[in-house]
Amino acid sequence: MLTDEYFMRQALAEAQRALAAGEIPIGAVVVLDGMIIGRGYNQTEQLRDVTAHAEMLALTAAANHLGNKYLTHCTLYVTVEPCVMCAGASAWAQLGAVVFGAEEPKTGYRRHALGLLHPRTKVRAGVCAADCTALMQSFFKQKRG
Repeated sequence: MLTDEYFMRQALAEAQRALAAGEIPIGAVVVLDGMIIGRGYNQTEQLRDVTAHAEMLALTAAANHLGNKYLTHCTLYVTVEPCVMCAGASAWAQLGAVVFGAEEPKTGYRRHALGLLHPRTKVRAGVCAADCTALMQSFFKQKRG
């Protein structure tokens, strides 16, 4: 059986794609019944689109795969705590679960309001947190010189 760590490692692979493209290294995958049905990595610079967050792209891919906007039996794995926009999109999609690695105290949704996700959505934090955090810290350290 595939674990949360396995799927977070898949999200980390997406984050590496973002890093290679010069984007903030955040990656996401959407999983249904042990199968990845959506993938995404930050592409805000590449697409010149402030909404092109990893989560948004992964949710769109999953919805297209299912032919349904509701992802009630799906789990979103994302390397960093979702922002308010991505948490709101997750709520509208009625995700079954959100699993994230690194906490984001500045822009994460929990800083603003805990009630942003759908009431039935389960949340698990800290999966592969050290690796997710290290990737972000390395990126910003290099960016700032």
